Amino acid sequence: MSSFRRFVRIAGAALAATALLLYVVLPIGFAAYASLPHPARVGPPPEGFTEVELMTDDGVPLAAWFAPSKNGAAIVLIHGATDSREGVRGHAGMLRDAGFGVLAPDLRGHGKSGGRGNAFGWEGTRDVRAAVAYLETQDGVRTIGGLGLSLGGEVLLGALNTTPSLVAVAADGATHRCTADLLAVPGRDGILRSGVTRLMYAATGVFTGEEPPVPIVESIAGAPNARLLLVAAGEVPDETAYGTAFVEAAGPMRAELWTVPGASHTGAFRLDPEGYRTRVTGFFQSALLTGKV
Repeated sequence: MSSFRRFVRIAGAALAATALLLYVVLPIGFAAYASLPHPARVGPPPEGFTEVELMTDDGVPLAAWFAPSKNGAAIVLIHGATDSREGVRGHAGMLRDAGFGVLAPDLRGHGKSGGRGNAFGWEGTRDVRAAVAYLETQDGVRTIGGLGLSLGGEVLLGALNTTPSLVAVAADGATHRCTADLLAVPGRDGILRSGVTRLMYAATGVFTGEEPPVPIVESIAGAPNARLLLVAAGEVPDETAYGTAFVEAAGPMRAELWTVPGASHTGAFRLDPEGYRTRVTGFFQSALLTGKV
């Protein structure tokens, strides 16, 4: 065999191995990782908060921080994938300082909560319902909203159609958490554009034994009274694309998209804390305390 033919064979084998790694091994590996528990560190409660425990309707205990409401409204505050409530400590203080009650749980399989892992939050609606049910028992809470980062925003949006007491959601960095969500933006149905992600979600179902959740756009459409604020990072075009799809599902009369120039994923709060505080707390004050967006 000539050296050239040998080179072609070696190069072809290398390309095939690379393709196998990129398009099969890595997405399945990431799905396996996403299906593990993620017991992230959680420090002591922020000032004004206490430790509480929630119980979901399928018997999963959720660890949480809670601060009572001073203005009649309370917010369910949910962290991102593989993180814990420690990752929303600053957001918790921001909401508390504005007078809102705050309940910040660790999602199942995250932080100090029980339950199996799923970094895509496919059972997250149960966690949201448990948080809302807890707030409904608290004195002085008349209206309830939610603020979620990344996965936290997706979980809150996905719970809207079965959680009527959740009447306002601000989702920061929400995009997709299952194949149906992925395809909510036009042009994502081609196998070259979405094949790897579809394989990852399919493998997640195998590893966890869970069914994919209700698509976010369907959940939004099924909650006609909920107000929405979609926060998108200017450095992540997908966030604007999915935020636009979510606004379209809700209609412009009850939803708005805020794209933050220069911000990285969930980085708007770090980039401009005062601007973020004004926009997000203003949304909740309007949606929860006056009934207007």
